[in-house]
Amino acid sequence: QVDVAAMARLFGYVDVTDTGFIVAVLSIAFNPLFWNVVARWEHKTRMFSRVFGSAHAACYCLGAVILLLNCVRSHCFTEAMKSQPKLEYWDCHWTYYSGVAILAVGTLFVISSFLALGFTGTFLGDYFGILMEEKVTSFPFSVLDNPMYWGSTAIYLGWSLMHASPAGLLLTAVVAISYTIAMLYEGPFTEEIYRQKQKGVKNK
Repeated sequence: QVDVAAMARLFGYVDVTDTGFIVAVLSIAFNPLFWNVVARWEHKTRMFSRVFGSAHAACYCLGAVILLLNCVRSHCFTEAMKSQPKLEYWDCHWTYYSGVAILAVGTLFVISSFLALGFTGTFLGDYFGILMEEKVTSFPFSVLDNPMYWGSTAIYLGWSLMHASPAGLLLTAVVAISYTIAMLYEGPFTEEIYRQKQKGVKNK
């Protein structure tokens, strides 16, 4: 059961009206919204493939923009933590090294996901018509679904613990929520893309 009083005390340290905190929330929410809107628009119109001359070039450009936006998000996240108080009894070696361990696991999931999917597989290549031959089932996909998203969330969780930051923990919750919403939209849409591919193969 959730200790409501403990949660209230924890988030009593967080000033949600702070400008830096608000900017961090907006950057977290904007990223998955941006890449889903752009990728779906591309899937519907092929506009970006035409502009850049090929689907691969367009996908690489989107991937670069997503990476840049992720850097901005991480910067806003860190600055929001710095501007808010630490939780004194968490500002210790045990919490710090726990955060390091969680961050390391998250990094492992993110990097191994990228290596398993490749650049176009990671950055929505299927929306550009760059489809994979078969579903990836190797590690980390053998351990959990959407390891890139959960790995990224774990990185922010670990980073927050390393800084003993209640604001960071709350922002990590925002990251988890934004990714969960993104997965609800991306999962069925991607499955439909591959269903259409299989239907086309059968009709040949």
